Amino acid sequence: MVSFSYAFVLVLLFGGSIANPVDPHQNKLDVNHKKPLQTFRPYNVAHRGSSGQMPEETTAAYLRAIEEDADFIEADIVASKDGHVICFHDVTLDATTNIADRTEFADRRRTYEVERVNMTGFFVVDFTLEELKSLRVKQRYDFRDQQFNWKYQIITFDEYILIALYADRIIGIYPEIKNPVFINERVKWSDGKKFEDIFVHTLLKYGYKGKYMSEDWLRQPLFIQSFAPTSLIYISKMIDSPKVLLIDDTTVYTQDTNQSYDEITSDGYLAFIRRYVIGIGPWKDTVVPPIDNYLGPPTDLVARAHALGLQVHPYTFRNENKYLHFNFHQDPYAEYEYWLKEIGVDGLFTDFPGSLSNYQECRMPYTQKGRTEPPLAGDGKHAEE
Repeated sequence: MVSFSYAFVLVLLFGGSIANPVDPHQNKLDVNHKKPLQTFRPYNVAHRGSSGQMPEETTAAYLRAIEEDADFIEADIVASKDGHVICFHDVTLDATTNIADRTEFADRRRTYEVERVNMTGFFVVDFTLEELKSLRVKQRYDFRDQQFNWKYQIITFDEYILIALYADRIIGIYPEIKNPVFINERVKWSDGKKFEDIFVHTLLKYGYKGKYMSEDWLRQPLFIQSFAPTSLIYISKMIDSPKVLLIDDTTVYTQDTNQSYDEITSDGYLAFIRRYVIGIGPWKDTVVPPIDNYLGPPTDLVARAHALGLQVHPYTFRNENKYLHFNFHQDPYAEYEYWLKEIGVDGLFTDFPGSLSNYQECRMPYTQKGRTEPPLAGDGKHAEE
């Protein structure tokens, strides 16, 4: 079991809130004595925490992912009505909270345009942080374990960061600037600040900085991700931490530039965006389009990205049969083998970080001969410019 500050974990697990986060420079957050991040094999990115087992983006999901040896814990970051940044995947609360049972909020139901589509529901931007904290969350998928439903609350970006900083080994964070166009339309901060400004300010407050594989980065590893390229370009002058451009199905259009992801993955655009990002995070079916649930011929996206020095971290890997192409014969380890060995990606977003850890310890153990400790700096194959 991972050792954390007992009081800190109790506060988060049982519905508490950290209104004034502790000073990140206190000795208890010192990372110099901690087991370092492994960097000799592809990264295990816990998608919304260990979300295959626990309600996503909760303290419990992140603690479980850390216990299961994830390298990074991933989060989607949105904003409340009163300008607080929180960890939550959807801009609506309907799918994973008990909002429908809260009759006092019945009049908050709205219809807004989100990424050129009208959506109706209870939107995070219409609730204060205090109201959001009063809700409880559940497992997104009904075919997964339901025993932890309604036990946990929404957490803030600060609380998510502190979960990583309080771990007894170095844990990377992988936050996403989620739906920035919509958030900036609906939430207003003082002095003309934008969602992206608040996002970066939070990271800087806790000491996150440094290019990929720098000493600063290895102390507090961070990838910043977004589907919105203009957000990543905007923050590039504010923070030098590595950034990853997410890639959807090639027929989908970006929320900010109105370009299709087919254009976004062209050689010309990748050559342009590599000035601002260290990698791309494509939907796995964009890399290897399926045909009748069998793997089709792989595209050349990974090869073209690698030729430009870009890492590739595809999403999302899930253990359930409904997500496994027939080629893998209901074996998630076979899927990991294919993507890491055949396709040659640099990391995976998975709902089941424990499974990926087990696979990697079998195939590329942390204590493999000649590499009992990860490198300290400068050993990255693809370094950000």
